[in-house]
Amino acid sequence: MYAKNIIESIQSFHEELTAIRQDIHAHPELGFQESRTSDLVASALKALGYQVHRNVGRTGLVGVLQGKKNTSGRSIGLRADMDALPILETGEHGYASTNKGVMHACGHDGHTTVLLGAARYLAETRNFNGTVNLIFQPAEEGLGGAQAMLDDGLFERFPCDSIFGLHNWPGLPPGVIGVCPGPMMAAADLFDIHIEGRGGHGAHAYQTNDPIIIAAQLINALQTIVSRNVPAPDSAVVTVAAVKAGNIEAKNVIPKDALLCGTVRTFSPAIQEQVIARMQEIIAGIASAFNAKIELKYNKLFPATVNTPEHASLVADVATELFGKENVVPNLTPSMGSEDFSVMLKQRPGAYFRLGQGGAENGCVLHSSIFNFNDAVIPTGSAMFCRLVERSLPLDAA
Repeated sequence: MYAKNIIESIQSFHEELTAIRQDIHAHPELGFQESRTSDLVASALKALGYQVHRNVGRTGLVGVLQGKKNTSGRSIGLRADMDALPILETGEHGYASTNKGVMHACGHDGHTTVLLGAARYLAETRNFNGTVNLIFQPAEEGLGGAQAMLDDGLFERFPCDSIFGLHNWPGLPPGVIGVCPGPMMAAADLFDIHIEGRGGHGAHAYQTNDPIIIAAQLINALQTIVSRNVPAPDSAVVTVAAVKAGNIEAKNVIPKDALLCGTVRTFSPAIQEQVIARMQEIIAGIASAFNAKIELKYNKLFPATVNTPEHASLVADVATELFGKENVVPNLTPSMGSEDFSVMLKQRPGAYFRLGQGGAENGCVLHSSIFNFNDAVIPTGSAMFCRLVERSLPLDAA
């Protein structure tokens, strides 16, 4: 009955939340440029009675609320991301992006709204003993917004005994919650490989040291790392995603250099280091074999997103309580995508979970130009956050 009351309460203002979500969708902002979104969130939180702290991680903010009791000395963090992507929206609906070339193609407009829905319910009920910190994060899409908030003293200023975040998931039916203990998303690394050969006339290739031939050998060799060096039970991805060499207007010219760019994804730090070491060995070997200079620049962008088993179990329990066992996937297959919420989870225990929204079957997938958050699941996400607070900070706690 209690769980039903949470859902019904949030559904009573679902229409207002939908209007907020669609307004944010129509006014997307890139990372560290979320001024309008931050203003909207701050205004909504202040109206609900939250202490609002601006400029945490530049455009980020934190809303702080005390429960009916605050004798437990405990606190919890709930996080949502706010930024959009540099993608031209092609979907057809009445609230499409008014900022040409920028759109909410990953559903952060929905995440922000879900947390605002939770903010309202928590402010109206305060059925918890302790402190709730609502963390509205900027710049999740590769710009390090989570780290920027940590660098501004996020957890020192707003202590959290645990922290939770969610992400919509088109591959799960609407309203289904997915989570798993341990790694939830992969570490994301980026690399650039510069090959310096010797250019010349395409008709006299023997006078050159063709970097395109070297690049081709290197691409093939790098693909053996996962298939021949990473143990089969483990997971890794090595992707060369861009190749730059030569000039298509000069088809008889062999260039002097080539550039390969790509990404590496791993769940385990040990496998991550193994992949890096093997890349270095392959590069050194091919450089020697072809008498070329090859330079690797490797950037560990985000670590793996790893749930603590205790908090992943709590997410599954709460979802079962709210929506029934049939709407919970407690051992969801981890994704090779990445998430900078991972840096927060390295400092505090917690869990990151999926909010099913459907759409994948019709091509409405993350980072697609036709993506659109499913407003029907806003109350589902909000209820999850609220019940996680009440279960983590029970009123009867000492």
